[in-house]
Amino acid sequence: MDLEASGELRKLQLNELDEFRSEAYENAKIYKEKTKKWHDKVIVHREFEKGKLKSRWSGPFLVETVYPHGAIELRCTDGRVFKVNGQRVKHYFGNEVPPASSALLNDPN
Repeated sequence: MDLEASGELRKLQLNELDEFRSEAYENAKIYKEKTKKWHDKVIVHREFEKGKLKSRWSGPFLVETVYPHGAIELRCTDGRVFKVNGQRVKHYFGNEVPPASSALLNDPN
């Protein structure tokens, strides 16, 4: 094999390597888009307004401000104000506890 032929072969190999690299980049991009679409579909979107909320930790809290990027500013009953991720709070429906159910069992004896 002469020097010119080996040079051409090397150029072909480099072009093939570039094609593989760009194909892998495109596949990764497609994968990320699909994963983001799935993740966004699974997220529960909630709308919050000023009012009572209950945090996952303790509460209830009052909503002071709702920011467009999902953060919520809450006020504690003692007056402290703090920001939390909007996905970490849930609506507060009061101290309603469902009544306990009971069943009577007949004694066969």
